[in-house]
Amino acid sequence: MRASLPILISSDTVQKHGPYIDVSAWRRRTVCRRACRRGVKAAPAEDAGDGTSDVEKQLARIAEHFEQSCTDEQVRTIAAMAVAMRRMLKKYHCTAGCIQCWNELQHELGIMPCAANSILNEEGTPITCETDVHGAITSLMVEAADMGRKRSFFADWTIRHPDEPNGELLQHCGPWPCSVARERPTITVPLAFDYNGALTAEARHGEVTLARFDGDNGKYSLLLGTAEGIDGPKGMGTYLWVRVANIKRLEAKIVEGPYIHHCAGIHDDVVPVLYEACKYLGITPDLYDPIEEDVKAYLRGE
Repeated sequence: MRASLPILISSDTVQKHGPYIDVSAWRRRTVCRRACRRGVKAAPAEDAGDGTSDVEKQLARIAEHFEQSCTDEQVRTIAAMAVAMRRMLKKYHCTAGCIQCWNELQHELGIMPCAANSILNEEGTPITCETDVHGAITSLMVEAADMGRKRSFFADWTIRHPDEPNGELLQHCGPWPCSVARERPTITVPLAFDYNGALTAEARHGEVTLARFDGDNGKYSLLLGTAEGIDGPKGMGTYLWVRVANIKRLEAKIVEGPYIHHCAGIHDDVVPVLYEACKYLGITPDLYDPIEEDVKAYLRGE
C-alpha cells in the first residue's frame, strides 16, 4: 500500500540538488501510511475543551473562512489533517509538499484532503495534488516571483470554454487557498469522488500568470505566459475559466511536452521575473505566446 501523506520538499534539499531532484530520494522521506493515521488521529486527543489546542484553533479558522456541507466529524478530520501536515512540514524544515490525495487516503481516513491542502496553501506552504513534485516546485517559483504577496493556485488544464474560442477551464477538486476565491468556499463532495473534504469556489477573475516546470531526459524547461479570468459556466471544485491569446498554441505546448496536465497560477504578471530566473536556474524558458522580445525589453527597462 502506497504512502498517503506528502513527499516533503525542504529548502536544504533544493539548495543541494537544485530543481532536479531524484524523486526516489524524496520517497524515502515520504510520510508513511502508519504515520498518516497516527498523526491525524492523535491530534484531536490533545483537545483541552477550551479552544487552545491546535485542532480547536484550526476548527475556529475553518468556521471563519469556509461554508460547510459536511458533518462535524468530517470537519474535525480536516482540521486534524491540516495540523498533522503542518507539524510534519515543520519537523523536516519543508517549504512545500505534495500529497497522494486518492485513493488510499480515503481508505484510511474517509476524507478528501483538499480542504486541508487549501489551509496550508493559504499559509504560503504549497501542497500539490497527486504527488506532483514538479508542481510543488512550480508553485514555489511563482510565489517567489511575486515576492510572497499572493498565494498561488494549482490546477488541471481541462476543457475548452463553450463560447470563448480561446477559453479554457482551470480546475481541481478543491485545494485552492481562500484568498484566491471570489466567493466563500464550501467544504463538500468533489465531482469525481464520493468522499467529502473538497472545496467548491470560483476564483477571482483578472490577469493571471500560468506556469509549469517540467523536464524529460535531463532537460528542464518552464512553460509560462499570462491569461485573463473570464465568466463561464458554473462548476464544481476550485476553478477559473481563462482566456489566452491563442489556445491552440498553448495546447500544442502541453501536448508535445515535456509538460503534464498540471499548472500553477497566480493573480499577477510575473512572467518577466520567471523568465529572468530561468537564466540563473539553468532552465529553458518556454513562452506559450510570442512575447520574448517584449519580455527582454521590459527587463532592460525599455
